Amino acid sequence: MTQILKIHPETPQLRLLRIAAETIKKGGVIIYPTDSAYALGCEIGNKDAAERIRLIRKLDKNHNFTLVCRDLSEISTYAFIDNQTFRLLKANTPGAYTFILDATHEVPRRLQHPKRKTIGIRIPENKIVQALLSELGEPIMSVTLILPGQNLPISDPDTIEENLANQVDLIIDGGPCGLEPTTVIEFTDQNPIIARVGKGDSKPFL
Repeated sequence: MTQILKIHPETPQLRLLRIAAETIKKGGVIIYPTDSAYALGCEIGNKDAAERIRLIRKLDKNHNFTLVCRDLSEISTYAFIDNQTFRLLKANTPGAYTFILDATHEVPRRLQHPKRKTIGIRIPENKIVQALLSELGEPIMSVTLILPGQNLPISDPDTIEENLANQVDLIIDGGPCGLEPTTVIEFTDQNPIIARVGKGDSKPFL
């Protein structure tokens, strides 16, 4: 049975965050809010949980997960960042961006782009996520919550519960969420490339 946790978006309850973190550590799949949209998440490197997410989204094996991180120091464990990139990320995080970076050996190979060996990284500006990541102590492996056949994510927690209550272990109800995707910035060349314009301001990367 899916557990529903109503967590305050401004003052997240630590007791409830601990329940969510423990669910992830035990191999569970959760739904949680970010600064752009609701997302599906699980423990990094958990094959079974990742496969459950792929089935929910009907994703093929080439679809890349994103690592949702707490801060820049955590990013540096999973991605290579030079000084120029570090300065750009520091000036623009947390925020509604997904950064495509060269992956380190800490990233399981199946999570990397099969040819370029890259990984998507996020630091969301959302108090629930920030507090959950702090409690968890590691990134959340994540994809946006978009149901098969749909073009936009589900933004209403009640609709999420109606559609997915029997498919995930825990849903964090953090109130209505956005519909706009993140801005995607690739840092795999000498200069950043804007791969998708979304909620995050792309001007600092031009």
